Amino acid sequence: MAALSDKQVAEYFRRSYQAVDGLWFMKVEEKYDFDTALQIDKEVWKVMPKIQARMIKSMLKIDTGEAALRKSLETKLALEGFKFKVEQGENWFRIRVSDCPWHNLIVKSGREKFAGKVGTTICGVEYSTWASEFDKNMQFRLSAQKCEGSEHCILEFRNKR
Repeated sequence: MAALSDKQVAEYFRRSYQAVDGLWFMKVEEKYDFDTALQIDKEVWKVMPKIQARMIKSMLKIDTGEAALRKSLETKLALEGFKFKVEQGENWFRIRVSDCPWHNLIVKSGREKFAGKVGTTICGVEYSTWASEFDKNMQFRLSAQKCEGSEHCILEFRNKR
């Protein structure tokens, strides 16, 4: 058996992760309906970011706070294949996503008509949950979405202190 490079292994697991997310959604939708599948997906994404954030914290040996949140999100997005830039201000940072693999999968599967509803629901829950794992005073706002026709997704994190 030929050995795979670390990059190939990572790509295998990233694609498998994306595929299983989409497949389970479609199977729940087949059995029930789109809104039920989205509601169950939302419940999953109330928990998944906690697991991921805690794992990233451990792997990067970081603790809490705004700087740790930013570093963790940069790592997460890079691992998942996003293309993005980060802007930093005093007590806030913004991530401008130019290429989202999740949006790309929705488009590739011909389900663009659902993209806005999925993006608003899931990204809203995912990133606010992720932020709360690092700093309870960080507020998340999704101010633009590729899923809604914007050129970029804009993820804004602001310290409400």
